[in-house]
Amino acid sequence: MGGRHFLILGGARSGKSALAEKIALNLCANPAYIATAQARDDEMLARVKQHRLERNGAFTTFEEPLDLSRTIEKAAAAHRAIVVDCLTLWMSNLAELSEQDTAKRSEDLVQTLAHIQSSDVIFVSNEVGLGIVPANSIARSFRDETGILHQRLAGVCANTMLVVAGLPLVLKGQIPDLQSEPGKR
Repeated sequence: MGGRHFLILGGARSGKSALAEKIALNLCANPAYIATAQARDDEMLARVKQHRLERNGAFTTFEEPLDLSRTIEKAAAAHRAIVVDCLTLWMSNLAELSEQDTAKRSEDLVQTLAHIQSSDVIFVSNEVGLGIVPANSIARSFRDETGILHQRLAGVCANTMLVVAGLPLVLKGQIPDLQSEPGKR
């Protein structure tokens, strides 16, 4: 059974990545992890290194800042569960491209997800629409496009949740039983 995709939203340091990793490890013994971050400074390099250490080799890691659809398809060929962390950074990476290319890649992602049935894809993303209205048009556009992507993905994901202070609130579907033996479902 596969294709019961997840969208996990929340604020920074809310516990969304930890929840995504627990779900993936519960679904199978060898999940994939698609990291979208680009380490462009020392602080981000340290964050990426820390995330790798926390995963402790439990995941096969793919690093892909732009071509997310192709990388998900590649990972789905060999992995029953795939964590994509995070869509917000992916959308930031796409900001370097044209508006048309960004829209096409977002549409391709939604379409790709609809065709992946042998694997569960678990998306992690920051909910960016709960704060103040950004002061500049670039930030407003980013917020709007990210919100639209979240809506589209929530429409095709069987499970959507919001994580606050490490506690998941199920918006759609359910959280798998994380107490069962990992990888045995």
